[in-house]
Amino acid sequence: MDFSVSWGNLINIIFIAAGIGICGLSIVQVSSGMHLRVEVKRYFQIFFSLIIVYISMHLARMLLEGQAGSGANIAIHTVTYIEFFVSGFMAYLISLLVLFIADPGKTAKIVSTGLLVLLILHVLLLTVAQFTDMYYYFDEQNVYHRSSGYALSNLMQALMLVQNVALLIRYREKFSRRVASALWLYIVAPVAAIIIQIFISSVQFIILATVIAAAFLYYVIVRDQTEKYEVQQKENSRLETELTMATRIQADTLPNIFPAFPEREEFNIYASMNPAKEVGGDFYDFFLIDNQRLGMVMADVSGKGVPAALFMMVSKILVQNYALMGHSPKEVLELTNRQICANNREEMFVTVWFGILDLETGVLTAANAGHEYPVLKKPGEHFELIKDKHGFVIGGMDGSKYKEYELMMEPGAKIFLYTDGVAEATNAENELFGTDRMVSALRIAEEDSPQDILGVVDAAVSDFVKDAPQFDDLTMMCVEYVGPHKEET
Repeated sequence: MDFSVSWGNLINIIFIAAGIGICGLSIVQVSSGMHLRVEVKRYFQIFFSLIIVYISMHLARMLLEGQAGSGANIAIHTVTYIEFFVSGFMAYLISLLVLFIADPGKTAKIVSTGLLVLLILHVLLLTVAQFTDMYYYFDEQNVYHRSSGYALSNLMQALMLVQNVALLIRYREKFSRRVASALWLYIVAPVAAIIIQIFISSVQFIILATVIAAAFLYYVIVRDQTEKYEVQQKENSRLETELTMATRIQADTLPNIFPAFPEREEFNIYASMNPAKEVGGDFYDFFLIDNQRLGMVMADVSGKGVPAALFMMVSKILVQNYALMGHSPKEVLELTNRQICANNREEMFVTVWFGILDLETGVLTAANAGHEYPVLKKPGEHFELIKDKHGFVIGGMDGSKYKEYELMMEPGAKIFLYTDGVAEATNAENELFGTDRMVSALRIAEEDSPQDILGVVDAAVSDFVKDAPQFDDLTMMCVEYVGPHKEET
């Protein structure tokens, strides 16, 4: 083949080579963009690939034009078809980007369907044009000529252009200034290039305009994404710091120094909480109501995270305050429930087991507001579930009433309290740890100290769950009644 290159075509070749280089480098940069969302990467990889195909086909058509022979005729028809075909997809992708950012709500689906219909119509009409010369034709010397229906070949792009302009104006508040400027440039630059080509027809300014506008659009969106990522990282860092502080604050609100009452010989107590998130909704508490009575609390707030932790703090304070006022377990739960129901717009609730142990007599008086069954070990016997009477959860219904019951804690007796995070710990096979395994673990260490007992149960849960994620807070408490204090003689 004999290729003759005019000065105009030489400039076009330089434009096309530069465009291919710019788009190729952009694809490499897109692929290596660490902070870009996956969909953004994929979009620009496809977009720049289409531009490369578009300008490559234009170059091929330019070089093939005027070459005689049937082979050249087939080749030039093929590359021209691909060029027109890809130009439609480029317009379609830009329209999808504008539509995505504009986010017009319910009409978005209708608009996206309309865009797809226009694209399909573009492909069908282009295919028909190959057999009818409706858009363009080539003479015997394979020279490109526009047909009378050429304007129809740009109908889809024109309609999409009008829609993009409408979206940019109607939803301008959703576009950042930089992104809006880049999109306007991508829309206006090719139009301006076409106008220039009216006067300088030998140079394809539209190729240069398309590549520069696309590269600038990519730069702006990447910069926008990077800035959002940096802001998000700063926000995540701030939240992480606050959650760390919240974790420490929450841990400090619970009794966590053991032995808790080294001067008291009547009982041994140990408790632990392992939240599923940085802060949890479970809580335990124990405190001396007076010199003879020990108050014990085990509770589980609905939900997880910071809201549950805040609700937990309120519940803990209320239970302790009412107990220190001298109320019985049932009265403590009823008063706490009344107070929480009076101002509970979020409709949260908490399950609570509350007991008062008389350190002189060993009588444990307790009430249960929808919490797990306690587990009791009497001297010389094994740990057994105590299926006590459950009342309704605290915060669930105003005016709820609760019943008390008594357990006899003889010297050497132990009681184990826990939240549902223990029994409902789940392994990778979605199997629950269950109360049977929990009781079996308790019996392994039932003669040990409260601290060692909790360690055995925690190890049993961990061995069962293995690498499965922790979905719920894991909170436990064990109290051993040693016996009444004996005065030295």
